[in-house]
Amino acid sequence: MSAGHTHALPTRQNQKYLLIALGLTSTFLIAEVVAGFITGSLALLSDAAHMLTDASALAIALVAIQIGKRPADKRRTFGYLRFEILAAAFNAILLFLVAMYILYEAYQRFRSPIEIESTGMLIVASLGLVINLISMKLLSAGKDSSLNIKGAYLEVWSDMLGSVGVIIGALVIRFTGWTWVDSVIAVGIGFWVLPRTWVLLRESINVLLEGVPEGMDLEKLQQSLLEIPSVQSVHDLHVWSISSGKVSLTMHVVSEDSENLHPVLIATIQSVLAEQFEIHHTTIQIEKQPCEQAAVEHSFGPSS
Repeated sequence: MSAGHTHALPTRQNQKYLLIALGLTSTFLIAEVVAGFITGSLALLSDAAHMLTDASALAIALVAIQIGKRPADKRRTFGYLRFEILAAAFNAILLFLVAMYILYEAYQRFRSPIEIESTGMLIVASLGLVINLISMKLLSAGKDSSLNIKGAYLEVWSDMLGSVGVIIGALVIRFTGWTWVDSVIAVGIGFWVLPRTWVLLRESINVLLEGVPEGMDLEKLQQSLLEIPSVQSVHDLHVWSISSGKVSLTMHVVSEDSENLHPVLIATIQSVLAEQFEIHHTTIQIEKQPCEQAAVEHSFGPSS
């Protein structure tokens, strides 16, 4: 039996960018909330609500990085890396609740329209757009390597769309006087955000349930293993991820090679897994015949 290991992805740069984005977002949030009440714009308040979730997501992401740095101990042998996924799931749920609240408020506004001050609405939304674009630029580098960063990035991205919507709404109201456009923009923001929230929540749940990582082709992986000389079959195969970018694999391999050749076979298997599938953390057991589990499930190969 053999185990291979990989190191956690670097987070120092992500942490720095998260901190800058949090400072920008939190500072502007206060101004946007005040402006929303002064102008009477629901779209601006909905954008402020999204800005609040942005700040929360960024703060949670920073906390997750700090907790994730804690070393493994006797109670948590994998360490605290999974906290990142919990933070991403929490952010998704938070964004979903905010979107539902905005839809409800928009419905109330359709029933009872109010006067809206479009000039202030336009100025504040334009400043918000600049803040969002800066934050997106800072977070874009780390979003593909971390669900935690991806969650924060999606929060800022959705708020950027909200700012664009508010700007459009402010211009329409200014030149036409159609105040109902404000509620329409708010509804559009809510419906635009919900599908992306579901994607993030689905990916987070998949990690928490120790499902096969997104983008991993299990059939192709199995076929690549069976193409290795002396590998007769594979069973009790499990592939999951502890956190973003940290994939683990365990399996039993049936081979007729003598025991003194097992280290060579294990090294070959590890090389295939690392080069073709970016899997570096493995536990492999070599057997001369399938164990009892193979007769029930997880058996792949000519004998299955």
